[in-house]
Amino acid sequence: MTLECGQQAPDFELPSSNGQLVKLSDFRGKHVLLYFYPKDMTPTCTTQACDLRDRSDLFEAQNTVIIGISPDPVKRHTKFIEKYGLPFLLLSDEEHRVAELYEVWQLKTLYGKQYMGVERSTFIIDKEGILVKQWRKVKIKNHVEESLQFIRDNLA
Repeated sequence: MTLECGQQAPDFELPSSNGQLVKLSDFRGKHVLLYFYPKDMTPTCTTQACDLRDRSDLFEAQNTVIIGISPDPVKRHTKFIEKYGLPFLLLSDEEHRVAELYEVWQLKTLYGKQYMGVERSTFIIDKEGILVKQWRKVKIKNHVEESLQFIRDNLA
């Protein structure tokens, strides 16, 4: 199955940094910025999370919830949230089941070595649960602003 805009976003249930199981469908009635990232506490992932943190009130003003997903365990997510004051949920996808569902579990290469990992990606899901925008192989610079502008222009 290829993930395409205009389709229902695949629902899922994962353990969350708030200690509960969270489903994507729990957020119907709000827009969702769903982002997949490789690993807590790494430089690029920290920059991305802090950029989202610093603009979280602007997303909230657009009726948008931010949710991050990585293969890290909940305990590591909790430390990441506490260290950087992240005001949004992080979900643990240790078995990369949801990453595979969203086609972000990819073969990657680093220093000539190949391995499977999360391809940094962002998905915008509208309040009815429809996937309306997706970015793959995200570069951090200006991405949060671009995401916010898309929501303002298309979902406000």
